Amino acid sequence: MSDPKIPINLKAVRTRAGLSLSQAAELTGISKAMLGQIERGESSPTIATMWKLTKGFHLPLTAFLTDWQDTTVPRTPVRFPGSITVAPVFPFDPLVGSETFLVTLDPGQEHVSHPHDAGVVEDVVVTLGTVEVLRDGNWAPCARNDGLRFAADQPHGYRNPSDAPAQFLNVLHYPQLP
Repeated sequence: MSDPKIPINLKAVRTRAGLSLSQAAELTGISKAMLGQIERGESSPTIATMWKLTKGFHLPLTAFLTDWQDTTVPRTPVRFPGSITVAPVFPFDPLVGSETFLVTLDPGQEHVSHPHDAGVVEDVVVTLGTVEVLRDGNWAPCARNDGLRFAADQPHGYRNPSDAPAQFLNVLHYPQLP
């Protein structure tokens, strides 16, 4: 298991919602067996699986990646199997409706994300190397210190066209709920 907080937080979220594994599976589109394996720490979820959890439970990603009880502890990067490395910088803040991550892409790595919930907007600010961002069906290059904002409720992605690691700050802005 890449991050011991994920199983603990997933079980806590499901339990607080009063859902069985079967009900959570229906809500998230993730099989009951896979949810059970994740909760028991027997399987490491991919980033795509994590986004299914966030959509199904209508929670930010940091609800599953961070220990909300201790905000003073440095946040450990989570390397998703076969994918990106994500380090929470600021957990979800309901006052501003956003969360911030430092994302690392290996040389030549590409990650394409399914659409997030309606109204979610992402900011990307490159801090190391060069990153290409997929938005509106086109890849846009971003050099160090460049930034882009885009609607994340459509397919989008990130890729590192170089032979060196690349990093970027990724801020997710969630629409305010009524």
